[in-house]
Amino acid sequence: MPNPGRFTRRLSLKTALAGAAALPLAATAPAAAAPPERDAGPLEVMSFNLRFASTTEPNSWAVRRPVTRALLRHERPHVIGTQEGLYQQVRDIEADLGASYDWIGTGRAGGSRDEFMAVYYDTRRLAPLEYDHFWLSDTPDVIGSNTWGGGSIRMVTWVRFRDLRDNGREFYFLDTHLDNASQNARARAAALIAQRIGGLDASLPLVVTGDFNVAAHGNPVYDTMLGAGLLDSWDAAAERSTLYATFHGYRPLTPGGDRIDWILVTPGVTVHRAEINTYARNGQFPSDHLPVQASLTLG
Repeated sequence: MPNPGRFTRRLSLKTALAGAAALPLAATAPAAAAPPERDAGPLEVMSFNLRFASTTEPNSWAVRRPVTRALLRHERPHVIGTQEGLYQQVRDIEADLGASYDWIGTGRAGGSRDEFMAVYYDTRRLAPLEYDHFWLSDTPDVIGSNTWGGGSIRMVTWVRFRDLRDNGREFYFLDTHLDNASQNARARAAALIAQRIGGLDASLPLVVTGDFNVAAHGNPVYDTMLGAGLLDSWDAAAERSTLYATFHGYRPLTPGGDRIDWILVTPGVTVHRAEINTYARNGQFPSDHLPVQASLTLG
């Protein structure tokens, strides 16, 4: 019997290559026994544009990886929606997070090719029940499709999770990265995501993470996402960190700048704290984006 975590990842790549519909994981791997129920505590969520691995100095992946490792090991989110990771980079982060974490994802050009919207999760807290991928185009079930003039292939990875520490509560988690070059592509992508959200079980909470490449409150993309019935966790939070622009490009941080990386939630989710994480070590940031985080109670 293959290791269930390994099987999940291989099947994720296989599913994308085959263009299959949403896959119930319980049908392919034995369900882990739920630990004794206890006070769950908030669900800790992170959205993190990793900046794709490159050898270009001074911010090569070899330089950034130890800083990324230190950040993630310190924060230990229960679920992380990532963007831009290349396959080996995704595997590096898997190794650095440790044995209690697993991940789901596929390259946006299919299989291990191109960037991933990889979703990492703490297996001590969360169990995936089903997942799927779709592409932000007129043909969302066609792997690698890009029909709106975007500068790159763009996609979504979504997972339905069970919270093992919160009485088995289920919720959806959706991770994406919108185009950096075309407002038309971004606008149409947001409309497609809103449509797909409308097809999910409305009785379950939903958390959306992503790099949307536009400022919150400053673009129709934001209006479309909120029009889909979502709330901005930053605005909804009872407590917030200092606001910085979430893209810094390895330059000095911009206080009060644009938030282009968001965590969105459905009404009924309580946001205890929202944070823009400015962790750096000896002046080295882990990415050209700042991770954004939210501490949530789902219901």
